[in-house]
Amino acid sequence: MCHKIKTNIMKSFLKYTLATICGLVIFTFMAGLILLVSLAGMAVSSGGAVTQAKDNSVFVLKLDGYVQERTEEGSPLDVLLNSADMSMMGLDDIVASIRKAKTDDRIKGIYLEGGMLSVDAPATAQQVRDALKDFKKSGKWVIAYADNFSQQGYYVASVADSLYLNRTAMIELKGIGGKREFLTGLYEKIGVRYQVVRVGKYKSAVEGVLRKDMSPENREQTEAYQRGIWQHMLKDMAESRPRLSAEQIDQIVNDSIVAFASTDDYVKGGLVDKVMYPEDIKAAIKAKLGVDGEVNQLVLTDMIGLPATDEEQGDEVAVYYAYGEIIDQQTSLFATEHCIIGNETVDDLNELADDDNVKAVVLRINSPGGSAVASEQIAHAITRLKAKKPVVISMGGVAASGGYMMSAYGDYIFAEPTTITGSIGIFGLVPNLSELLTGKLGVTFDGTKTNQYTDFEENLVMGKDNAQELKYMQSYVDRGYETFLNIVAEGRKMTRDQVHEIAQGRVWLASDALPIKLVDKLGSLDDAVKKAAELAKASEYHTKSYPLPEPWYQQLMEVTDKKGTYLDSELRSVLGDLYEPMLNARRDQQRNRMQARLPYLLNF
Repeated sequence: MCHKIKTNIMKSFLKYTLATICGLVIFTFMAGLILLVSLAGMAVSSGGAVTQAKDNSVFVLKLDGYVQERTEEGSPLDVLLNSADMSMMGLDDIVASIRKAKTDDRIKGIYLEGGMLSVDAPATAQQVRDALKDFKKSGKWVIAYADNFSQQGYYVASVADSLYLNRTAMIELKGIGGKREFLTGLYEKIGVRYQVVRVGKYKSAVEGVLRKDMSPENREQTEAYQRGIWQHMLKDMAESRPRLSAEQIDQIVNDSIVAFASTDDYVKGGLVDKVMYPEDIKAAIKAKLGVDGEVNQLVLTDMIGLPATDEEQGDEVAVYYAYGEIIDQQTSLFATEHCIIGNETVDDLNELADDDNVKAVVLRINSPGGSAVASEQIAHAITRLKAKKPVVISMGGVAASGGYMMSAYGDYIFAEPTTITGSIGIFGLVPNLSELLTGKLGVTFDGTKTNQYTDFEENLVMGKDNAQELKYMQSYVDRGYETFLNIVAEGRKMTRDQVHEIAQGRVWLASDALPIKLVDKLGSLDDAVKKAAELAKASEYHTKSYPLPEPWYQQLMEVTDKKGTYLDSELRSVLGDLYEPMLNARRDQQRNRMQARLPYLLNF
């Protein structure tokens, strides 16, 4: 009896001791979590946020770093550790800040500080340039200066009233072009053969593993949109540089390597107005302002903090940002780049459809496509949304393949003149490793199965005789293409045959897509918002951006999956042009079998 009592006492002691320890652990974790968030909040609040511009201020916009569709908010841990990627800028914030500077009487001008600006597509740079061009209508000035100009940076800066350059600077003005790698020869050497099923003679995504050069069809479409983009850039630059015509700028780029020219040649050729040192540009700005002392400067983060001039009055027009590759579901391999996640996007669109406060939706799409399945599901969700309120599409730099499938059901489609769109086609790609494994390495396979096609996936990858499996796969892709054609035909009020004639995977420049009815009008995001309000019959309206930011606690729990991390920015910086191909190779491991995606990575 005594032994039993001792045992019960010991059990109770252990139970309460363990409970106390668990409680202390949980308390310590929660206290640490609260402390972490508090420190992050103090880090933000101690940043000296600007709430109002001072008189005689200048907005300093640095044309340096990478511009993506929308600013990615850092997690509380990013803020605490100061590891947010400051080289990543959101197009939405840049355009909104330029608009604020236009309407704020305290801001007298914009100073563009040049650098190696990088964009995902020419249309992104064009939207920044158009915003600056609109800013000048206020009568305020724009001055640009740089130690070095990337091509896109110079294109944007050419809108300035005065364009200055450091004496030892260079301008990387070279035209539009690029090469892609063809790995067919390599795969032949190691015994790997790729099997392709596709629809559309222009659907050239698979050429890198099938051919050793570009097909005539791919060369035709690529040269067409590259030439169109370049001609548009030449026209814009010539309009702002009065000493030069578009033909003259083209001749300069054609006859010489502009990056290796002397700065005196830049001045003589009319590409810049004057060569000067940094202290001279400061004096020029002070002269513009009529001041002798320090210049009141506002950088992009300051402008973002300034309150918008238009208050939230009238009806709400939602602007939903959908950008990046279209995928079925989030995986860690995709965490470094923003993606359009099929099921999450569908849920978001359904919520907008059911939100009575939202009177119209502008779907801002900047995507090369991706999973055909996810694209079709999103397109279906847009039909439900469209049944309840107007849906207007605003195409960014790229809205092609699956990105176009998402666009097709819009009530009205706007695109920038240099937007890449179309690419209405489907493909599937499967490697066959039988020659490598069996022929070269001597690996053989044997097994049992209950049905004829139980092992169809293994047979596709490792079987020598898999014609029947490929036939079924081709039928699967054919059905996907027909679904794509029917979506476009229904959305654009065309027949299936009319769509097929301009489809077949062909990539179109938006200015060429306009006469064939793939888009309704060339215009900006602002134009799309105005159209959405018009369709909703909203005389007064305001905009609200979606998806909404995640709560801080959810961001904290997803720190390891956060997009646009510091490590990612460092990889981008180190790898340069190799960054996207490396990321693309990683993504191939997780992609859906059936893809509605652009032919290859577009690098401008």
